[in-house]
Amino acid sequence: MPKFLSKDGLNLHYEDAGDGPSVLCLAGLTRNNADFGFLLPFLPEYRMIRPDYRGRGQSDHAADYMTYSIAQEAQDVLTLLDHLKLDRVTIIGTSRGGLIAMLLAYMAPERLKGVILNDIGPEVTSVGIERIMDYVGNEPNAPDLDAVATTLHALGADAFPGVTLNRWRAQADMMFYEKPGGGLGLRYDARLRDALIGQAGVGPAPDLWALFDALAKLPLTAIRGANSDLLSADTFAKMQERAPSMHVATVPDRGHVPFLDETEALDAIRAHLKEYAT
Repeated sequence: MPKFLSKDGLNLHYEDAGDGPSVLCLAGLTRNNADFGFLLPFLPEYRMIRPDYRGRGQSDHAADYMTYSIAQEAQDVLTLLDHLKLDRVTIIGTSRGGLIAMLLAYMAPERLKGVILNDIGPEVTSVGIERIMDYVGNEPNAPDLDAVATTLHALGADAFPGVTLNRWRAQADMMFYEKPGGGLGLRYDARLRDALIGQAGVGPAPDLWALFDALAKLPLTAIRGANSDLLSADTFAKMQERAPSMHVATVPDRGHVPFLDETEALDAIRAHLKEYAT
């Protein structure tokens, strides 16, 4: 299994498939490299690099959970690029991954060819944050992955109409695992919740619009789920006003976040990569 060593000595896992132009796929907050499993088959002509952040997936958990931060994860990304001897890459950033991409555009723009954001912007709704905090760090109260899939299917009926139970079963397997003694475990360090709470109480929130302005200087595409409860339509419109050259796509019948194998998402991703990734 491919690993690299972080600056503070953690073994961090990544997947690396394909031989074409390099695309770095940065997953959501509690997710891992499998987050891009639905997209991967549609881009065989690209080198798809998919890291597990510290404390997620197959990467080491940190002794200090406060290092589960966007700043540290951005530094880990740069360490990975150095490990792979890659000067510049295109990033596809889903949710948390998009925030990391914004910070990288501010601190190391020379390492980026461009960025594709998946349902994230410089403002996030309180409703979306509350939903996330309801589940982060908590193991599902369900006996197995089939039961979780049924729950996800029911909860997603409004935001993700038409998504099949089989798709939610595949999603459940990416997010949780069945414990040998019964019940489900998280595919991430539960102390991520403590990190979010602790970081929220330390100083003022950063100006994400300043980071977005740095991002807007690069080739940029933004994808939004039409039913997203985290990236509002109003913020999405403000992003377009702030970055008029940004390419946009809205995915119907999707909330937070699109799976990225939808026609609208794929068309936007392919167009961006074809123009900017080579």
